[in-house]
Amino acid sequence: MSQLAQAVLSVAQSLPEGGLLSPKEFLHLGTRAAIDQTLTRLTKEGLLLRVGRGVYALPVQGRFGVRPPSTESVVEAIEAASGEVVVPSGAAEANALGLTTQVPIKEIFLTTGPSRRLHLGHRVVELKHGNRWQMSMGKRPAGQAIRALLWLGPDQAPAALQTLHGVLETQEWAAMRGARNLLPSWMAKAVSEVPGG
Repeated sequence: MSQLAQAVLSVAQSLPEGGLLSPKEFLHLGTRAAIDQTLTRLTKEGLLLRVGRGVYALPVQGRFGVRPPSTESVVEAIEAASGEVVVPSGAAEANALGLTTQVPIKEIFLTTGPSRRLHLGHRVVELKHGNRWQMSMGKRPAGQAIRALLWLGPDQAPAALQTLHGVLETQEWAAMRGARNLLPSWMAKAVSEVPGG
């Protein structure tokens, strides 16, 4: 194994699960072409995973063999490296809040960064650029509720809001109501019309 390959693996092994590598991190060790070749070779040998364009991660050695890093760990690494906010999609949020029993088949997240796909073994994780108002409350329950309502749509929103009124803590309900000026008109109206809200 070349010194460059050993250096790349050494850095990869020093990262927590889901830690991401970029060819630019190794430009001090060789030419871009040499680095790209090394990353490609390590990927073909199964020592690295190509997660996305120019992004690599170390597979995880588990009790039952080698597996890709968890989606959560990769999402956390993206947030730490880029400063993006990455949150679950409305379908996942609706399920987490008990507003639907449907479990999303696809792993979709909304991000403040560019839309892209991540490949974690056989799993494909979609990052879709979200609107500012969808991301305004981040990962807190009020933000989860807003994304869930968007996914449910205007017809199901009134019933969902009744459930949310009983589920959300007072400060989260107040935060969601306080964000009405950012929400689409139909959602702002539905939030305003909840009795006792």
